[in-house]
Amino acid sequence: MADRVGAKSEWDSRRLLLLLSLIGIGILLAVAILAPLISPYPPLKQFTSQGELEAPSASHWMGTDQVGRDLLSRVLYGSRLSLLISFAVLAISVALGLTVGAVAGLIGGLADEVMMRVTDIFFAFPHLILAMAIVATLGRSVNSLILALAVIWWPSYSRLIRGQVLAIRERPFVDAARVIGNGTVGLLAKHILPQTVPELAVRLTLDVGNVILVVSGLSFLGLGAQPPIPEWGAIIGEGRPYSLTAPWLMIFPGLAIVFTILCFSFLGDALQDMLRP
Repeated sequence: MADRVGAKSEWDSRRLLLLLSLIGIGILLAVAILAPLISPYPPLKQFTSQGELEAPSASHWMGTDQVGRDLLSRVLYGSRLSLLISFAVLAISVALGLTVGAVAGLIGGLADEVMMRVTDIFFAFPHLILAMAIVATLGRSVNSLILALAVIWWPSYSRLIRGQVLAIRERPFVDAARVIGNGTVGLLAKHILPQTVPELAVRLTLDVGNVILVVSGLSFLGLGAQPPIPEWGAIIGEGRPYSLTAPWLMIFPGLAIVFTILCFSFLGDALQDMLRP
């Protein structure tokens, strides 16, 4: 009886964690989509008549920045770019990693060896340094940042999918599907890759927060979105010289980053507990 009560309590906590994380992510997505409608001011509008670096007030809930722009509007608009970059990076990484990992795991042999050695080359470089080198080579822009992060992120998905395919391809239902005439593409699409979805979903939700953190860090260093484009890391970077006189320039976008990472981390933990009990 005690075991049943404990199991029910644990299940309830998992569902609560999942619910809270979904609510938080729903709020983030709503803010990103509706930013033009809910922002009190345009993100580039300057209120120079009221003075720059105005503290939070009734007219500017998060204050203004060093050139008189409303910080709340810039943080709301920044959610669009931060989430868009993260989703774009993960979409490219999953597409490339899924292709390489699935082919290497199912075919095996020389193809597996070649693909995995290429993957090892990318693992050999420090990820942040490699990303910074790519951005510096291609030029400082959002597109360069997306490409650089996709280059350093896809190998982990390739390894993940390859390991899953190697384990799944030995199961009896795959042998049965092969016997009744399914080819390589059919085995992958109908029988093997669907079995990797739970593991892939957990990794994706956890990586959204990780990508946003790296994106913010590189933008803080000036390697991502360029001023005056509103992006959380770039906003913090612009406010760094005023960290003592106007700390709200760093506090509010920093809280937005923390909130986003926590929401996706909680979702990943909840999915991991539910899909991999």
